[in-house]
Amino acid sequence: MAGHSSDYQRGAMEIGEQQATFQLVMGMTKWGSLAIAVGVLFFVLWFCTHFGFMGAAFTSLVLLVAGIVFLRESPEPAH
Repeated sequence: MAGHSSDYQRGAMEIGEQQATFQLVMGMTKWGSLAIAVGVLFFVLWFCTHFGFMGAAFTSLVLLVAGIVFLRESPEPAH
């Protein structure tokens, strides 16, 4: 019995579209999670504590700025 012949060649497929889709999904997950966390924090502090609107807005803004700083992409090193 001879081996099954196939046109498949490992590593020969163009994967640019898969990489772009993966980067899009990861970006949407990352920034969407930050948006949800900021929104939940804002409404919990506003309605469930004595912070009030301004305290909740300030605290949520601090979380938003910290999230942007820590979640942004680091630049690729130039060689």
